[in-house]
Amino acid sequence: MTRKINIFDTTLRDGEQSPGASMNTEEKLVIAQQLLRMHVDVIEAGFPISSPGDFRSVQEIGRLAGDDAVVVGLTRAVDKDIDRAAEALKTAKRPRIHTGLGVSPQHLREKLRISEDECVERAIHCVKYAKKYVDDVEFYAEDAGRADQKFLERVIQAVVDAGATVVNIPDTTGYQLPDDFGARIKGLVDNVRGIENVTISVHTHNDLGMATALALAGVKNGATQIECTINGLGERAGNTALEEVVMAIKMHGDELDAHTGIVTQELTRASHLVSRITGMNVQANKAIVGSNAFAHSSGIHQDGVLKARDTYEILDPADVGAAGSEIILSARSGHAALKHRLAELGYTFPDDEFDEIYQRFLEIADQKKEVYDEDLESMVQERQRDASAIYTLDALQVSCGDPLVPTATATISDESGEKHVVCATGTGPVDAAYKAVDQVVSVHGDLQEFSVKAVTRGIDALGEVTVRIQAEDGRVFTGRGSDNDIVVSSAKAYVNAINRMIQTQRSNEGK
Repeated sequence: MTRKINIFDTTLRDGEQSPGASMNTEEKLVIAQQLLRMHVDVIEAGFPISSPGDFRSVQEIGRLAGDDAVVVGLTRAVDKDIDRAAEALKTAKRPRIHTGLGVSPQHLREKLRISEDECVERAIHCVKYAKKYVDDVEFYAEDAGRADQKFLERVIQAVVDAGATVVNIPDTTGYQLPDDFGARIKGLVDNVRGIENVTISVHTHNDLGMATALALAGVKNGATQIECTINGLGERAGNTALEEVVMAIKMHGDELDAHTGIVTQELTRASHLVSRITGMNVQANKAIVGSNAFAHSSGIHQDGVLKARDTYEILDPADVGAAGSEIILSARSGHAALKHRLAELGYTFPDDEFDEIYQRFLEIADQKKEVYDEDLESMVQERQRDASAIYTLDALQVSCGDPLVPTATATISDESGEKHVVCATGTGPVDAAYKAVDQVVSVHGDLQEFSVKAVTRGIDALGEVTVRIQAEDGRVFTGRGSDNDIVVSSAKAYVNAINRMIQTQRSNEGK
């Protein structure tokens, strides 16, 4: 039997540190539910001392996870951080405090301004202090990829002796080559007494495009936990992508002496969910979950795949939840066909709600020859955004042209159900629509980024708009909207971003 490799997902903590990828507690809970469906072993739910919102996220995810996953709160090697994490983790049945500090010359000299001896003392103290609260304590040796190997071994020996149950060896800057990182892990295995009784974890970044290779090199040399994120989200160039390491281990389990417990058929769904919530689009040629991952345009490739799939595909699309055979939906499809396809995508609705969904489906189908899975996902996500919204765009009428002055008339409902009808002019139809929205909403955000894409292929595709707006405190919020009319999509995206800004502000205020 091969070794079990624990999958430690940090999408909700490190992944959220991607610029523009901030999530509120409700969105984190949706992703956490998906992580539990995938059987992720460990969920790093947040950094409790950083904000009331993060504290609440750790609390709620701890309550949600039950016995199904370890729930982790991150801290610095600071007593008050650890106190705060311990308080947040009281709801978790399997709590873990993740604490540590930098160990590289750069971190000791420039960031922490302490000696090696002081670093060891702090490492021992933070582990022992955390052990007062929980049995499961993980120590991270930040920037271990650039640390002196002998000193790294000294620190890890000290924290193992102090009672750490997991030691996290991060290549924080994605600096090392895979063979060198593997040798670093092997050095710990060979030279730290008692390390066979703790979990060795690897946390690698993608600054040189080698995060997955670094993580697998760690596994090959003794690591039994990988810290990763959905879609490779994370600071700078991102983290190890969960879907990549999981499928690489599945493909090469014997060579790596490794397996995971991940339900791989949920990978594509998880990718789409995280992309929609964060507004971080997945590149088409992204491994495993990109839209082109199982697409073939070359005639030679097409001929080979038609004769035998494995001539060009080493993975079965079904193994990662990618679309295989599907029902083709059009305006001629009835209730039963739509309900069946939505159920296959994981969506079920009571009969009294389904008629409304079917009518929206017909509106889309009337504009398109074929309705794809992505159209249905977008339709359902749009409905879910409206269900939890503070403000809802009910109607929008725009007039523009040459020499007309662009004018937008909008009907907007607030959270009390009151409808507001407003009118505004602008430099263009989108500007006019946004100025109309601003007359109703209680906050204002400065537009930083505006992008448009087709939800599916073809000239009749739904248009999806992503906007990023900046609040007065400098935080950036992402909003999305989709519709057959691109101006309506734009207004929906702006209202969605405003809603997320207000929800996050209320969460951080403890409301």
